[in-house]
Amino acid sequence: MEALELCGIPIEAISIGGIETCIHLPSFKVAFDIGRCPPEVVRRDTVLLTHPHIDHMGGIAFHCATRGLRGMRPPTYLVPSGDVEAFERLFDAWRVLDRSEMAHTTVPVAAGAEYELKNGILVRPFRSPHSAPCLGYSLWTRKHKLKSRYRGLSGKEIARLRTQEGMEVNDTLETPQVAFPGDTLIEVVEQEEVCRKARLLILETTFIDERVPVAEARSKGHIHLDEIIARADLFENESILMTHFSSRYKAPEILALLDEKLPPRLKERVVPLLGGHR
Repeated sequence: MEALELCGIPIEAISIGGIETCIHLPSFKVAFDIGRCPPEVVRRDTVLLTHPHIDHMGGIAFHCATRGLRGMRPPTYLVPSGDVEAFERLFDAWRVLDRSEMAHTTVPVAAGAEYELKNGILVRPFRSPHSAPCLGYSLWTRKHKLKSRYRGLSGKEIARLRTQEGMEVNDTLETPQVAFPGDTLIEVVEQEEVCRKARLLILETTFIDERVPVAEARSKGHIHLDEIIARADLFENESILMTHFSSRYKAPEILALLDEKLPPRLKERVVPLLGGHR
């Protein structure tokens, strides 16, 4: 896995189109997808799964079984609700084959729902168009800030207003920290505001030159770099981590093409995930 930090957010990740994707965010205590289960992710007990393609879900049994072998707590998997039944049948088969309990918790999730992690991070799934049903995920922080009209009051007076008079003395501030659409089409950026406004956008960019034209990329359910460039003005993110490059591209080629093609307003915010493309 490649280790980097964007917007102050540590990231451990690998993503190669059709091979494997796993995005680990240690500070949020979650991972997105788990194509092959890198060793670093065994310690993570919450995994958010976007869709059931092998390169995004293939490592799930290894993750669960290894945690059990090491005496770690059973993991929790957030799974698109339409895939839950098949997901559990997969584990039923592995219990028979592995002769182990494969203990875990499966949480069905759907677009528009909300799931709160133990550390208070809010997970909000959204629809992500792909060749298979897919959910994207956004991670939000929630903070409470004293309303401006109460600033300057003593702590005792604020407590009295809150407890005795039932006043709401705080404003609630929610900030979209991360958006991860998974495998998707460029329309997700247009349709989901959080993809444009999250501090960190983790965006698949599978194809980046004319060897696979835009129409072919779309037919495969993936984004082409030219589509991102055509929508450069939409992105308000502090940083954009481009992932899921096709295995046909090597790291020097990716860097050269991004440098050549990206407009300055995007280039300064884009970082490519190059692990596995050496």
